[in-house]
Amino acid sequence: MTSLATAQRSLADPSVRHPLWPPLTRGCPITSTDEVAYPLDIDYAYGDVPADLFSRPAAHGLERWAPLLPPLAAPGLGEGNTPLVELADGVWVKDESRNPTWSHKDRLNRVAVSAAVASGAQGIVVSSSGNHGAAAAAYAARAGLPCAVFTSPDAPPAVASHLRAYGATVLTVPYDSVRPLMRRIVDELGFQSVSSVTDTAHTGHPFGPEGYKTLAYEIALDLGRAPAAVHLPTGYGELLFGVAKGFQELARLGVTDSVPRVYATEPAAAGALTEALRTGRPVARVPVGPTTAYAIDCEINSYRGVLAVRETGGAARTVTDEQMASAQAELAHQGLWCEVSSAAGLAGFRAHGPDDTGGPVVCVVTSSGYKDIGTARETYVPTAPDWPSLRAALTEPGATGRRGR
Repeated sequence: MTSLATAQRSLADPSVRHPLWPPLTRGCPITSTDEVAYPLDIDYAYGDVPADLFSRPAAHGLERWAPLLPPLAAPGLGEGNTPLVELADGVWVKDESRNPTWSHKDRLNRVAVSAAVASGAQGIVVSSSGNHGAAAAAYAARAGLPCAVFTSPDAPPAVASHLRAYGATVLTVPYDSVRPLMRRIVDELGFQSVSSVTDTAHTGHPFGPEGYKTLAYEIALDLGRAPAAVHLPTGYGELLFGVAKGFQELARLGVTDSVPRVYATEPAAAGALTEALRTGRPVARVPVGPTTAYAIDCEINSYRGVLAVRETGGAARTVTDEQMASAQAELAHQGLWCEVSSAAGLAGFRAHGPDDTGGPVVCVVTSSGYKDIGTARETYVPTAPDWPSLRAALTEPGATGRRGR
């Protein structure tokens, strides 16, 4: 199937349009100001969307949705088509840990790395604490491109091994040096950035959030309708924007009759989007405190998140580390082991509601528990090989696990 993407347009002023190529990875050059870099969106020939696009069976690989994505010039890894799991109280969990590199970032990188291939980039460069870097490295390797990943020396121990397994060059430099060095790699070596290189706001790759739209398509097909609300972990807001846009497209094409309210959940130690919406600004910068939710502790938001919340009638809220840990434990007791950051959506729903939504509620879980900083650092006392010790471990109050009935 052929892509129906037609142009890049400014999110600050949709009447400002640019050709589809090359991808404008530093924001809109016309509407951005010295104070705010505004990201771009992708437009499509919606009148030409095949009538049966949303009646076809679900399938792994974003090729399934090719007409409503930018050209997929890079090979995939079977991303997408992740399960929607119902919890005991009727809340649904979209489990993105089932993607090839165990996170939602595979959807973004299938599209963004494709853009790099189609535009003749010499390689991929990305700044990431974990999920984004792993996905970029994997899809770059699949496309035969070198990949440079700037990551924190404080990232989980498994991250560097994960990145290097794909052949990526792992770079750990002071935080303030990352974006200037990324820009030099782009300008002097011909690499394409799949994360943000702008300082005054997060802009990111204009094609990347298009991959996230496919979450909305899958959710609607699985439920047979649009949900009433979707709760998402939020860092820079690209996932938030992509999911909102996907549901807006479904309504525009007559596939669903409504658009769900989209709720952003940020760690209380940061909360840039929450602050931007509270103060009515397109972008806010906030101090970041210590938090276990390292994957979403962003000091600045993207204008994409502001639009997603405003246009769907949702909200942005913050949760504590304790609330995220509680949601993580709840999911684990249902057989879903996720990174603490990725439990933020469910934590936001449990802490803030709304409970009476008039329809299904979906919480997106973004990544696997293997990605957490604390994973595999615990030590455990060996169990004594005698029956009283084993029986106590399985029957006494506080014993780990849940016994069947």
